[in-house]
Amino acid sequence: MNENDYLNSTKRIGAGLSFMIFPLVFVFAFAGHPHMVSFHFLSPEELILRAHGNGLLHFGHALVTVNTGLLIVVALYFMNLLNNGSCAWAGFVGGVLAILGSLMLAADKGALCLTMSALDALSGSDFAQMMPGLLAMFSKQGWLVLIWGLLFLPIGFIIQAMALLKSRAIPRWQGILFLVGVLFIGTPDGVEIINLSASILMAIAFVPYGMQIIAHRVPS
Repeated sequence: MNENDYLNSTKRIGAGLSFMIFPLVFVFAFAGHPHMVSFHFLSPEELILRAHGNGLLHFGHALVTVNTGLLIVVALYFMNLLNNGSCAWAGFVGGVLAILGSLMLAADKGALCLTMSALDALSGSDFAQMMPGLLAMFSKQGWLVLIWGLLFLPIGFIIQAMALLKSRAIPRWQGILFLVGVLFIGTPDGVEIINLSASILMAIAFVPYGMQIIAHRVPS
């Protein structure tokens, strides 16, 4: 095996692992949220109080921050997979939107969620004094409004999922689970049972797909 073969094998394994790991990270992160069946959309203040002192939630959010890199790999993979057919433009536009959304998701977790973990070291009175500033952050005041760009992530993947179904670039059942998953994974905070269910659907679709990529049984 020459150097190029080793490089291509490494790329293939990396892509396969990305497909396997990213939905499992979402499953873990959403499963770690408290009050899973409350079905109550949370206000900024409720989000702050839920996160304060919740080490498991912070760990899940840290994993999601890193996970955004895997989402970019998946978007690029599908962009390449769709590149030579009639759905090439859909693959490209969807991929660009998904990558932009992934960057904004990383910004969201960094600015809001990882910041909250640092505040666990404060006493109750010191934390209470920071509440006005935290409310401004969680209400996405100032340039934090750009975080709404994370909506590009599901929109981009929806476009790619529809293109994959139309072109039959992946098995139909996997394309359908992918489409349903990205349609619901962006459900607002407070009803994480829906996000968790969507993540499980994507895990069912993509863990075996990632294994097939590694085994070189599908295009990579």
